[in-house]
Amino acid sequence: MTRADWIAADWGTTNLRVWAMKGGSVVDTAKSDAGMAQLDRDQFEAALLALIDPWLRDTTPVIACGMVGARQGWVEAPYSAVPCTPIANGVVLAASIDPRLRVHVIGGLKQEKPADVMRGEETQIAGFLALNTDWDGVICLPGTHTKWVHVSAGEVVSFQTFMTGEQFNLLSGASVLRHSVDAKGWDAQAFEEAVSDTLSRPERLAAYLFNLRARDLLHGQSKDTARARLSGLLIGAELGAARPFWLGQNVAILGADALAKAYSDALRLQGVHATIADVERMTLAGLQAAYRQIKETT
Repeated sequence: MTRADWIAADWGTTNLRVWAMKGGSVVDTAKSDAGMAQLDRDQFEAALLALIDPWLRDTTPVIACGMVGARQGWVEAPYSAVPCTPIANGVVLAASIDPRLRVHVIGGLKQEKPADVMRGEETQIAGFLALNTDWDGVICLPGTHTKWVHVSAGEVVSFQTFMTGEQFNLLSGASVLRHSVDAKGWDAQAFEEAVSDTLSRPERLAAYLFNLRARDLLHGQSKDTARARLSGLLIGAELGAARPFWLGQNVAILGADALAKAYSDALRLQGVHATIADVERMTLAGLQAAYRQIKETT
């Protein structure tokens, strides 16, 4: 039977993933759909125990990141104001009944002006910096709410969030474009053309979007092409707005394979060659960094 020295947990809105750790090595892993959105505050402990009970010793530290620390989560972990290290002083203990548990929840980061917040991504950034010491530049974390993060001397200096992924999901699934956009197809040339369109003419984004529907009705544009073009239009508009972050900087992308590649391809069109890092590996490395930090201070 697996016994863990400590447990790493990535607790998002829709899923919970845990790793049983012995030092810095993973000895077991488990996952469930018990994300923050499915739980009331008094249900978090049971959801965690359902996955990790066989791994527990007498007292087992659990280091958790993500929406578990949101206002609607197990415990509200405070935001640390940038500039600061990715995992600053925002780690708090969650109240638990089972005496075997000692759950540490990592807080997020906030920026006062312009107002912005992140929760979960700070751990991925900490993991990237732990594995890439003395790295300065910009980290892009694509997803539902994409982050562009300026990092220097081991600190997050500033960041900006774009709702590009959520816009794509809403437009492709709930707008008139749902009739014209396929859920899985891809057309690389259409994507690149669309990125260029909104980078050069961002003010035409709304018109470009309806044009996807018109091309389908009048010219039978394929749904693969429409999906790639929709993605390119939105990412192109984002890149235009985020230009002060990536222009002339080292850029790293932490994300899922297909989405990270789309951002990398879009940046390549602007002469920027980004480093792609596996986001799960970065998350685990960040949780390990937090565990070391907690051990040093307790």
